[in-house]
Amino acid sequence: MTESSANKLLNGDACHRTSNGRKSSKNGFVKNHCLFQQPQKYRRPRERKNQNVTHNPSLYKKPFAESFEETPLLVAVLTYMGYGILTIFGYLRDFLRHWNIEKCQVAREREEQKDFVPLYQDFENFYTRNLYMRIRDNWNRPICSVPGAKMDLVERVSHDYNWTFEHTGKVVKEVINMGSYNYLGFAENVGACADAAIESTKKYGVGVGSTRCELGNLDIHEEMEQLVARFLGVESSMAFGMGFATNSMNIPALTGKGCLILSDELNHASLVLGARLSASTIRVFKHNNMQSLEKLLRDAIVHGQPRTHRPWKKILIVVEGIYSMEGSIVRLPEVIALKKRYKAYLYLDEAHSIGALGPNGRGVVDYFGLDPKDVDIMMGTFTKSFGAAGGYIGGKKELIDYLRNHSHSALYATSMSPPVAQQIITSMKIIMGEDGTTLGADRLRQLSENTTYFRRKLREMGFIIYGNDDSPVVPMMLYMPAKIGAFGREMLKRNIGTVVVGFPATPIIESRARFCISAAHTREMLNTVNIYHILQYSLKILLFLLMWEQTNF
Repeated sequence: MTESSANKLLNGDACHRTSNGRKSSKNGFVKNHCLFQQPQKYRRPRERKNQNVTHNPSLYKKPFAESFEETPLLVAVLTYMGYGILTIFGYLRDFLRHWNIEKCQVAREREEQKDFVPLYQDFENFYTRNLYMRIRDNWNRPICSVPGAKMDLVERVSHDYNWTFEHTGKVVKEVINMGSYNYLGFAENVGACADAAIESTKKYGVGVGSTRCELGNLDIHEEMEQLVARFLGVESSMAFGMGFATNSMNIPALTGKGCLILSDELNHASLVLGARLSASTIRVFKHNNMQSLEKLLRDAIVHGQPRTHRPWKKILIVVEGIYSMEGSIVRLPEVIALKKRYKAYLYLDEAHSIGALGPNGRGVVDYFGLDPKDVDIMMGTFTKSFGAAGGYIGGKKELIDYLRNHSHSALYATSMSPPVAQQIITSMKIIMGEDGTTLGADRLRQLSENTTYFRRKLREMGFIIYGNDDSPVVPMMLYMPAKIGAFGREMLKRNIGTVVVGFPATPIIESRARFCISAAHTREMLNTVNIYHILQYSLKILLFLLMWEQTNF
């Protein structure tokens, strides 16, 4: 992500001057990827003309448009200058703390422990002490209501520059929730899902108190897994109580020594952790870049394992459906084509795409109109579109039977709470239309319309946004460090709750605000609060706040 702009272009992308009315960056260029719509603009570089590129528009049954505008040179320079100023002041503050001129509120070793291995590395905590702490009020805000389309926040203040917070006892009412992954609006305390969860609690209670392989396997768990398999279009499925553990604990059960994992560079931390725990060899390919992936596949087959050059026992490609920080969608048709050509296995994480993409809400496979059987391991979570908790893995029956006996998450983790399982069952049946209503189809359509409307409005106003046109995750670029804190605060003043993200979660010159669109966001709600005008006004005043924020960081 910190490569030069020339190397950061996605496979098949081209850097061209905008001519469709889209506002370009300062240097006049925009990085754009759109299959079908502008095929003449996506010629491969001359030096790569003879390479076997898998970029094939014939694999796609619908337009596939993504844009990642390059950071303007002036903005990049100012951003680096901002971080440089903050770093200088950070070292100055550390110097003052060392001589007790400024109060030190960070954990550190006692004087008598100076000869031992340090518990707190100063340099590792430098960013936390001197940069993050000054804008920490934008995160971990306590919520005291259902995180639906609107929410209530507990008001808090800090008298020591965000080292500690105090609750004032007041509640900020009716804050528009633009940060939760409530894609289909099932995070609610009324309606069919809530009623079914209440009845389930009366019947089963809240906790199970045992693992699935002992006394924690309930009939509601069996019903849920059968429904998930039918929803995904696979032979069998298995549910887990935690979405993060679904990745981190199951990948080690699928691969081991002598296996190779090819991982997208933007994969989630749970996928990265699972790959590392597996003891497999890990190689990373550029984000959504099929040339990079194919090169790794070829090298793996030609050279085999290091030193011995024996064939790999297994090659596993690991990708996500929607990348939550970029708003991009995996180029699944091309990944499947490569997987078939080189006889590899495919692990697809649909945490953000299941329920949010596709005409039937069945994820990125449904979005591209592909066969679910072409994906070997289909993973997803219930924490987002279904308004519940936990995760699942779907695939062939042999795969699921193997995981039931070898997955640590299945053998040692407590079973999923019955009300949570009932929430999943009810919401999934609504999406599938098995409740006898069109509520599921209406929510899928509303989510698609809201996504298109929101992205179009931001582009018309000249904001730089990342990702696919159909992705409900909408990153809006802020760049400068002072904008991160100022933007979050200014939005909250206008009763809009947003998520702002900066380094090290993103590249240092690509800080952003990330909006998550929901079917629960009505057009009237968005227009009533004039959210787009607020955004425009907020971004204008941020430039005036820049120097003030830098000096108060």
